[in-house]
Amino acid sequence: MKFSSVRRALVLAGAAGLFSASALAQKPITIIVPYAPGGSADLATRALAQFTAPGVGAPMVVDNRTGGGGVVGWGAAARSAPDGTTLLTVELSYAIAAGLIPTLPFDPQKAFTQVTTAVKVPHVLVVNPAVPAKNVQEFIALAKAQPGKLNYGSGGNGTNTHLAGELFKSTTGVDIVHVPYKGAGAVLTDLMGNQVQALITSVPTALPHIKSGKLRALMVTGAERNAMLPDVPSAKEAGIPKMDIDYWIGIGAPAGTPPATVDKLNKAFNAALAQPEAKKKFAEMGMTVVANTPAQATQLVNSEIQRWTAVIKQAGIKAD
Repeated sequence: MKFSSVRRALVLAGAAGLFSASALAQKPITIIVPYAPGGSADLATRALAQFTAPGVGAPMVVDNRTGGGGVVGWGAAARSAPDGTTLLTVELSYAIAAGLIPTLPFDPQKAFTQVTTAVKVPHVLVVNPAVPAKNVQEFIALAKAQPGKLNYGSGGNGTNTHLAGELFKSTTGVDIVHVPYKGAGAVLTDLMGNQVQALITSVPTALPHIKSGKLRALMVTGAERNAMLPDVPSAKEAGIPKMDIDYWIGIGAPAGTPPATVDKLNKAFNAALAQPEAKKKFAEMGMTVVANTPAQATQLVNSEIQRWTAVIKQAGIKAD
């Protein structure tokens, strides 16, 4: 057996020991994804379940509960028994919804106990190549010289691509017009056709079009450069440190889940994420492993709720 295989076996065996005396080892664990299959949250959750299930000693089932922009899935998870057998994929859109949807049927800061932040994905500011701006500062200067003339697209009102655009506007003081679409595919088509001039979206979404030359990347929204776009400056390098934005994906459990169960789940997920095979799999999807503590995951969710609620309020954004 190769060393890497031995190491993986030891990691899985250690994680399995955490659950050997637990009811969790007797029942399947369902992870509710509040979106349709195929998106970043769904793909990340399925990969995470694949790597974690052997260590837990129980099957892990991904259940796509779609509807209401995530509300159906969030609500179903919030109503689940707090015994560790039903979990929720928590991601950036959840934090945005907390400030966007005043009628949520639960308290977004109290309905779930955060287990871990699994992975994060940086965003990238892209423009149509016809835009005469080779870097962010040139784009800002262009927008200020032509207030209200440039458009930026988003995947829809209240989405992370919309909020990222509004944060860019408020941070840089530019006047660019928001054009909402019904999904990422439609906005990308019009961006490449120059019907809209700019978009801030996840690196994996834009990467193929950047590589093909159909889009120009001006900035990655992070404190550091991204390995998949090593020649593109970070937000900090571009002089806009407030544009440090990650699309993060984590796991939550219904409020009231015993701390010991949360701790065991945290150790199992993080042991899985520590596997070289898992890190490689997520890297191939453009994602970076985080694997933090429940306290750190909770701090992230709460700080993101505060951050995006402020952006929503300042921009006067209302839910559709």
